[in-house]
Amino acid sequence: MKRSPEITTLFLDIGGVLLTNGWDHPARKRAATHFKLEWAEMEERHHLTYETYEAGKLTLDDYFGRVVFYQKRPFTRAQFRRFMFAQSKPYPEMIELVAQLKVRHRLKIAVVSNEARELNAYRIRTFKLDGFVDAFISSCFVHLRKPDADIFRLALDIAQAPARQVVYIENTPMFVRIAEGLGIRSILHTDYRSTCVTLASFGLQNHEGVIHEAR
Repeated sequence: MKRSPEITTLFLDIGGVLLTNGWDHPARKRAATHFKLEWAEMEERHHLTYETYEAGKLTLDDYFGRVVFYQKRPFTRAQFRRFMFAQSKPYPEMIELVAQLKVRHRLKIAVVSNEARELNAYRIRTFKLDGFVDAFISSCFVHLRKPDADIFRLALDIAQAPARQVVYIENTPMFVRIAEGLGIRSILHTDYRSTCVTLASFGLQNHEGVIHEAR
């Protein structure tokens, strides 16, 4: 029986895997309610603008100006920014798992994510993701966004790892299929425990091979 290649590199999404999503539909809905904004108009403006912002072609102030502050508001940009950033929460068990796997298996860790620059920087800094991630292939830095397969090709080049030696953890089915189409073994992440089981099947067990229950 042919042996699977050794895994040397782990690719990860951030939102939905290591942290909650940064600025998704529920977060925007909470913002609209909190700041008493007209939801449908805000959401339409968001969808017309966000891909460009996420690709690193607009600043956060530009995004705010187009989506919220195109008219006078009874709150400030700083207040809205604080609310936006506060929507990010960690998944501690997943962060611990990846940090353990990096040490235990001497893995290279690379994030492949669609994130806007200011929010991405806040999330990296606040949750200390740079303490165990070796490279951030974020859409705002490389001007490519999933589902463009080129962002995965670029990640492989940056990591200097052949696709057969990479495992990718992602919570969006389409992105999993795209990565698999490039020969990257991928895990559709739904919860900590099932991801641990699948990682172990690739030879990547966490500490002493034990799957700890998420608290």
